[in-house]
Amino acid sequence: MNLILENTDQVQFFTNMREIFFAAEILVSDFDWYISDVETNLTPDEFSPEDRWMSGEELAALIQARDIQFIYAVFSALPKDFRPVCLAAPSVSDNRNYWSGADIAPHLEGALFEIVCWDSSATILINLPDDAQHAFVAKYSDTRPLHSLR
Repeated sequence: MNLILENTDQVQFFTNMREIFFAAEILVSDFDWYISDVETNLTPDEFSPEDRWMSGEELAALIQARDIQFIYAVFSALPKDFRPVCLAAPSVSDNRNYWSGADIAPHLEGALFEIVCWDSSATILINLPDDAQHAFVAKYSDTRPLHSLR
């Protein structure tokens, strides 16, 4: 099931990835990450808004060191040491599939799940593992199925 968290006062701001990973009990370093379509409230020296691969360790260090609000971004989780060629980077700002009501899958081939930051006002969870979904919903009870937006 795909989930969305929006229209709630349960979070200080929706797209703080440190809080998202913590709530879903996702150990960032267990994965490699493709991060695309990025817009942030600041760009720290060690991070570029260009589409890029990051190891889980690099991403964990970045989000622990900084309070970055990702206004737009797609975080695609892939198995460690599996980095397929990305012919078309996952995109959020012009992707209408999120609102179609269809049960969508991660955009990047080989991705296990995706976390989408939408316009600083929503967090979308695509294909999150069941245990991570349950942990996230337990932390943020206002989370609901994405397909319920039809």
